[in-house]
Amino acid sequence: MSCAGRRLDQALAELYPGFSRSRLAELVREGRVRLSGRPALPSRRVKADESLEVDFGEPWSTVPAGPEPLGLTVVWEDADLIVVDKPAGLVVHPGAGHHGGTLLNGLLYRYPELGRIPRGGLVHRLDKDTSGLLVIARNESAHTRLTRAIAAREVQRIYWALVLGEPTAGQKIEAPLGRDRNNRQRRAVVASGKSADTTFRIRERFTGACLIEASLGTGRTHQIRVHLAHVGYPLVGDPLYGGRSRSTRGMCAEVREAVRAFPRQALHARSLAFRHPRTHEPCKWEAPLPQDFEDLLGRIRAAEARMHHA
Repeated sequence: MSCAGRRLDQALAELYPGFSRSRLAELVREGRVRLSGRPALPSRRVKADESLEVDFGEPWSTVPAGPEPLGLTVVWEDADLIVVDKPAGLVVHPGAGHHGGTLLNGLLYRYPELGRIPRGGLVHRLDKDTSGLLVIARNESAHTRLTRAIAAREVQRIYWALVLGEPTAGQKIEAPLGRDRNNRQRRAVVASGKSADTTFRIRERFTGACLIEASLGTGRTHQIRVHLAHVGYPLVGDPLYGGRSRSTRGMCAEVREAVRAFPRQALHARSLAFRHPRTHEPCKWEAPLPQDFEDLLGRIRAAEARMHHA
């Protein structure tokens, strides 16, 4: 990745997305970030011929959590990485209101070495009520390589979502995302936000709803949920972005009831693919839809079949 012309703080955020901006800023203040051997200010522009050095010091962790025995669905593990299939309802890491019982607590119990790795080895996240695949690095080398691969868009993340509305075709959504000024829990499309792009294609059509497959170009907070709502197709079960307030006109009573009763956003991280951080061999994993999502689709398909044969 070329950082020439970028501010130092922007370059660091892109090169090390697994580290918080506050931690990177602290390293700059401490003189541990050098351009061509000299400490530099955050606003300094990086030149094409300069070398960038970052001294992270002793292994550190931002994880304010302890190990807890939790049942985890591990779909792959080796010396460098772990891939888990996260259930809906499980918070990924501790934060406000969630000080324990998170995926990270369970990972630290099963893999104690993660406590010595930035962010406990996490390189990306899923919302609490989104199910599906997550990769975790087991050492600092793998963590650095995976976070760089995500920043360079070399990690393919495919999601399946059930949306309200009937898109005529797939599309690429390019709209910058930032915090919603009126609700700190929400993200919104804002001109001053960070660039973000999502591409989706249609997998299955229903009356008033559609099963789509979405891929991420970037990985912003709530990206798929915000982008799809922005173009008029909010996720079923998503109260934050209109998935429960949008009209379900055209649906039969049975489908309308099933859609309105679905307790979470209908979003699942279906597949994950990238080159292995050590061997560079192509790797790919897939996770089947969870039972609640499969049951919802089953009810919709059965109702559609009855309507067409009536």
